[in-house]
Amino acid sequence: METKHQNLQKGLKPRHVQFIALAGMIGTGIFKGSSDTVSLAGPSVALAYLIGGLLLFIVMVALGEMAIVFPNLNVQHLINKAFGNRISFIIGWLYWINWIIVTVVELLAAGSFLQYWFPSVPLWLLSFLCTVFIVGINLFHVKYYGELEFWIAGIKIITLITFIVLGALLLLGLFPHSSSSISNYTSHGGFFPNGISGTFSAFLVVMFSYGGAELIGVSVTETKDSQRVLPRIIKGTVWRVILFYILPILIICGIIPWDKVSSAESPFVQVFSFTGLPGAANIMNFVLLTAVLSAANSGIYATSRTLFTMSQTGEAPKVFIQTSKKGIPLNSILLTTLCILVGVFLAYITPEQVINYLMTIPGFTVLLIWIGICSAQLKLRPQYPKKPGFQVIGYPYITIFAIIALSCIFISFLFNHQNIIGTTVCLIILAIVIVLSFTTRLKRS
Repeated sequence: METKHQNLQKGLKPRHVQFIALAGMIGTGIFKGSSDTVSLAGPSVALAYLIGGLLLFIVMVALGEMAIVFPNLNVQHLINKAFGNRISFIIGWLYWINWIIVTVVELLAAGSFLQYWFPSVPLWLLSFLCTVFIVGINLFHVKYYGELEFWIAGIKIITLITFIVLGALLLLGLFPHSSSSISNYTSHGGFFPNGISGTFSAFLVVMFSYGGAELIGVSVTETKDSQRVLPRIIKGTVWRVILFYILPILIICGIIPWDKVSSAESPFVQVFSFTGLPGAANIMNFVLLTAVLSAANSGIYATSRTLFTMSQTGEAPKVFIQTSKKGIPLNSILLTTLCILVGVFLAYITPEQVINYLMTIPGFTVLLIWIGICSAQLKLRPQYPKKPGFQVIGYPYITIFAIIALSCIFISFLFNHQNIIGTTVCLIILAIVIVLSFTTRLKRS
């Protein structure tokens, strides 16, 4: 085995990094989770995606600012620099657990999309086959991972644009055999059918959907010329959020009454079925499959690199610092794979509920990680040797606002009885990680 090397290779190009972040954001959360958010909030869920997108933008700019000032430091390094090993330990392991669960959800979703064509094959078996495929991809040199991710992510981005165009034509009555109507936005209970509380309830899945954008901060140590490319990538976050989240949601709610959106299949498949185009639903289902496989691919990348980084600072066993000659953290990928297989086994036990149960947990961890990123920027800004040209405007007020807003969302879900299972599991995980941070002998930063 080639495991004596201890360095990741800078094999990711700017286009790879940009699409890795998009791949992490565009997955089950939008393609499958949109049915849950629409059922919770109706058309007003678009407002939840917009507010979540603005918070995401603040977090991303804070992360980009720190990455430019302290080059070659990823998210884990930056939090360690700001708060020391103990907080870094907690955030790092939460992030790893977050992406393990996200990856499991994406692979289970991939299995469910395959069941569209193979309904008699059990979910766990289809998800297992997807796991073997995705893990195999991550064993190659990082540049091949980046290249594949670029093209797979490209497929779903093109599909989303096609969906927006076709959906707009349907909505405006410009598609054959369609009629213009926007009544679904105001009928069936109005734009806020479940009130403001319903809109607020959708935030957890919204945060799950947006989780993954911070992969830019994980991939920075394997990115060529990161100081130049990061600002350009991050500045595009807002318009991507509007294009790839808010517009599709508005189209779905405009074409299908919000209370008729089915949770049995993706709303995107439902809308494509309205076009009457031959094979449209099959094509869309294929794209959804590639989308969630792409997000799972990003998940294995995130978990393995997070574990590698933590092993460098003594927050994870040293065995995970070893890499192959290709710069791949093999042991980290192995542990990630074992954990994913446990998640696939859950699909064998409870195939009907497992995806819905697991989707709530990453929403909590993403909120904590984003709070950690903003808090680190608040702490490190006075330590900058010089202020970068790319920075959070309105510091410290905008950063403080983001921390307060994210904290309020987090606290509100702790006391929401609808999230009792996710809340309980999340608090147990958080308690275990905090206890381990005090019982593990950590290096001084």
